[in-house]
Amino acid sequence: MTIRSITYWTALVSMAGWLLWVGKPVLLPVIAALISVYILSAAAASMERVPLVGRLPPWVRRSIVLLVFALAVILLFVLVIDNVAQVTASLSRYEANLEALATRAASLLGVEDEPTWANLRRMTIDRIDIQSYFGTVVLSLRGFGTTLFLMVLYATFFMAERGVFAQKLIMAAGGEDAGERTLSLLRRINERIGGYLFVKTVVNAILGVMSYAIMLVLGIEFALFWAVLIGFLNYIPYIGSLIGVIFPVLLSLAQFGTIWMASVVLVTLTAAQLIVAGFIEPRMMGRAFNLSPFVVLLALAFWSTLWGLPGAVLAVPMTASLVLVLAEIGPTRPIAVMLSASGRI
Repeated sequence: MTIRSITYWTALVSMAGWLLWVGKPVLLPVIAALISVYILSAAAASMERVPLVGRLPPWVRRSIVLLVFALAVILLFVLVIDNVAQVTASLSRYEANLEALATRAASLLGVEDEPTWANLRRMTIDRIDIQSYFGTVVLSLRGFGTTLFLMVLYATFFMAERGVFAQKLIMAAGGEDAGERTLSLLRRINERIGGYLFVKTVVNAILGVMSYAIMLVLGIEFALFWAVLIGFLNYIPYIGSLIGVIFPVLLSLAQFGTIWMASVVLVTLTAAQLIVAGFIEPRMMGRAFNLSPFVVLLALAFWSTLWGLPGAVLAVPMTASLVLVLAEIGPTRPIAVMLSASGRI
């Protein structure tokens, strides 16, 4: 490779990264909608095995899953708004529990003389304005709601145009034979991507249900919200499950004011994560998720740097989908093999 080629490729990659960063408000809901369409299409196809429902025309099944998806997104937004308001209202009680816990810890450590605990508290905890952070969160909910609305809107149009896409592709390919070959390739790619994303979503839903049952038994407040958050963050490998568990553990510490209860929440939620990651997910995913750990970390670093938390959530689905696409195309299959964990695609 010549210096000129290296310069061109470096400039191209830099330009693409800049466009991705600048175009985040436009590209993020579009990519989220595309991933949602794959999941919805796989769900609509799986409805064929359901008695009575399987006899419905394909467009009716797609309309049903799209309607359920729109209602789920609306309920998610309402859940977030409601729980943020309730947590804000409970801040005074949480602060009292945390202060009592910190006072007991200071007493055990002998921090009672100079510097007194009151002085330490004034220099640390009292300087943290928790309500101001929640004010920032509330302001960011407007952007979150806009992204959800655009995602549902784009997904609706994508689903509506699936029927005429095949005809347009045949016309664009320049003939029936070329169009059919292209359609066959796209059909295999869509089936593998849709299957992977659908199974991953089901696994995350199972984890959310297990976490909700655990927190409900333990009496953790806002259990439904934390369960949805745990299932959502499980799209992020390695660190997503850890982040999802931290929030309810910290809340239990603030809610009950005891380290013992926080430890119980930590152990039980971690056990649920291990069961799903060690037994359920490998058996359901099969070889669909076959990315190299280094590729996963690189994708997380790249997309989280560009798009923050949404980029981290979408990083692995987008990368896994890209590998599946490369594996189905002959000239790019070696690249997919190198990006995979075992080489079997």
